[in-house]
Amino acid sequence: MPINLSIKNAPDDLVRRLKARAERNHRSLQGELLAILEEAVGKESPLTVEGLLHEVERLGLKTRAESAEFIRTDRDAR
Repeated sequence: MPINLSIKNAPDDLVRRLKARAERNHRSLQGELLAILEEAVGKESPLTVEGLLHEVERLGLKTRAESAEFIRTDRDAR
């Protein structure tokens, strides 16, 4: 069942930019806000190994060995 949400005290400049964005995307302000929220939250889906690997690469995380080397270098520099 849909729920009504409201945003209080939205700055005028923000509202102006949201309305302009909605117009560019041929949507109402409400439609644009729903699209922004959907994009921000996304669809919940189970995490796969491939998805996890993609996130690790996207975030630039290092392997355990690289992390240990970074810690040793940092510790030795003190």
